[in-house]
Amino acid sequence: LSEVTDINPDYLKFTTYILVLDALVIIPFALLRANEKPMRYAVLKTINVAINLGFNVFFLLVLPNLVQEADSGFFHSIYRPNWEIHYVLLSNVIASGITLLILLPSYFKANYTFDAALWKRMMKYAGPVMIAGVAFTINEVLDKILLTQLLPSDIAEAEVGKYGACYKLALFMTLFGTAFRMGVEPFFFSHAKSEKPQKTYAQITNYFVILGSIILLGVIALIDPLGKLLLHNPVYWEALDVVPIILLGSFCLGIYHNLSVWYKVTDQTKFGAYISSIGALITLIINIGFISKIGYMASALATLAAYGSMMLISYYFGRKYYPVPYNMRKITFYLSVSLVFSILSFYVFNRNLIAGSILLLVFLGLVYKMEGENLRSIFLKRGN
Repeated sequence: LSEVTDINPDYLKFTTYILVLDALVIIPFALLRANEKPMRYAVLKTINVAINLGFNVFFLLVLPNLVQEADSGFFHSIYRPNWEIHYVLLSNVIASGITLLILLPSYFKANYTFDAALWKRMMKYAGPVMIAGVAFTINEVLDKILLTQLLPSDIAEAEVGKYGACYKLALFMTLFGTAFRMGVEPFFFSHAKSEKPQKTYAQITNYFVILGSIILLGVIALIDPLGKLLLHNPVYWEALDVVPIILLGSFCLGIYHNLSVWYKVTDQTKFGAYISSIGALITLIINIGFISKIGYMASALATLAAYGSMMLISYYFGRKYYPVPYNMRKITFYLSVSLVFSILSFYVFNRNLIAGSILLLVFLGLVYKMEGENLRSIFLKRGN
């Protein structure tokens, strides 16, 4: 495999270890989600990230200094020059291994039996989900690959660097969407057979749209200070125009995940595979057709078109197979106001921080006026 891919065999070994270790913690983490233990789930995920980050800092920054200060000893025995990538991968292996050790007791508490009927149901359910996952990966990574291949060689690396750097600013929306989905999906399944779960699903989606609209406008209103904080090279700022488009695309993806409850709780995951494949096809067509003409802007537009289409298609079929009473008037209102304010902040006021901040505060005030009573009732219930 190393000869075929021309990748260092050590990298492949470390990557294999990471994949195996991460695969072994999927079930324990899924059990935590199914049992609605979000705090333990979040703590363990945070520990994993902290260990990974800590060992990266040690191997890449601390260890070389310790080796320079001492002529021999333990630190010399573990130090390898030019092993930067090795150390990054090794840190990931260590973090994944420790996480597995923490979760290992859950494997010994289970009673193992094989249920052939359940296995068939699982494969029927999970097969399309796997296909959807592959299609989603295509949507996420294909644009960078095609930019490298389709742009002139003398500018490709620089353009991909700008695009990738500005893509980071969309991570605020991506992280919000991922965290929300990881927390809410177990709730969707556990309440699927309760009385009128569709009403609850609709309320959850309403609040997702409200929070997502705040994040969309917030990032765009504060894009200049965020850009200076996260994009240290001023050259990257040239690609800031893609940020609103990618943010909106990520927002559409988050809404799609909320809307997709219909095919998950009805065991019709084949629709997830169909919809994700359509999204991947849109990504492919737009990137191939327009990268040579408008560069990385084509990739940003492809992201928005793919995820926007997936959202609309899921909504259409959801109404047919599992109607959920979404408050479309409220959802459309918040989306529209957030979009209009974002356009004003970014394009009309030319990213002016004061104007953007005022628009953000106005939007927050609007949300509080319309949702304040509902939010207070929710927190009062939790307090009791």
